[in-house]
Amino acid sequence: MSLMPGRIGMYVISYDIENDRIRRKVAKELENYGRRVQYSVFECHIDTKKYEELYGKLSKLMEEEETGNIRFYNLCRMCEGRISTIGIREDFFSDKEVIIL
Repeated sequence: MSLMPGRIGMYVISYDIENDRIRRKVAKELENYGRRVQYSVFECHIDTKKYEELYGKLSKLMEEEETGNIRFYNLCRMCEGRISTIGIREDFFSDKEVIIL
């Protein structure tokens, strides 16, 4: 897959890992790059450099795992605009700080 340098893209990353220790490490790493939208699914808006960094870290973690997988979906801008949600939309909540008085 050829990635355009510096371009920020949206990646949907999901995992199915049996080993609790590795699964926790994978989730913790993904939390540093994106937001959790389901238990084992993250959305990450990152540039090519961050993607390659994340991919390398997760690949290293998976060297210890004999089963399971991590899947990366790169969504184009047009596809990203076509995301549908039933139930509470995650984008309803802002990533900005909320102050309650």
